[in-house]
Amino acid sequence: PRPGPAPGSPAGRAVGEGSPGGGGRRVFSPAGEFREFSRRQLRDMERLFRQYDAGKDGFIDLMELKLMMEKLGAPQTHLGLKNMIKEVDEDLDSKLSFREFLLIFRKAAAGELQEDSGLHALARLSEIDVSTEGVKGAKNFFEAKAQAINEASRFEEEIKAEQEEKKKQAEELKQRKAAFKELQSTFTQ
Repeated sequence: PRPGPAPGSPAGRAVGEGSPGGGGRRVFSPAGEFREFSRRQLRDMERLFRQYDAGKDGFIDLMELKLMMEKLGAPQTHLGLKNMIKEVDEDLDSKLSFREFLLIFRKAAAGELQEDSGLHALARLSEIDVSTEGVKGAKNFFEAKAQAINEASRFEEEIKAEQEEKKKQAEELKQRKAAFKELQSTFTQ
């Protein structure tokens, strides 16, 4: 059982608007659809998305993208920003949903972005390691695709490791409380 995304987070929104022809509403699961990225990478991408979603509406619009690109040191023209959105805007709403934002990094890892494009600059400058070989990791893309089959087990291992860490922390807390009660009882006698 995978823990679900935080309520209200872009990862937990319905995808009806994020998938072309998506008449049925289904919950978007980044870990399920974007298996080429680790849970940590997905969390980092979501953190970056939220950082620039100034309106907190679950979308990055043209002005928010403009600010993002300026802060990353790669300012774009108005037309350049529109073209960036257009390249991954599957639902044609002229803004980026979290899913569409993740598509940028998928395309970057696959080497599908032009070197001089704004999306290439965004992926390169965002400090999120989309591939062990960098943004130009296209030659390794098919290897990564084959490894995607094993991603489910990697996610399970990450979840188990997180659960073990939580158990360890709970046990340490229990031991500290017991030690405190023991110390407290020596003072109350």
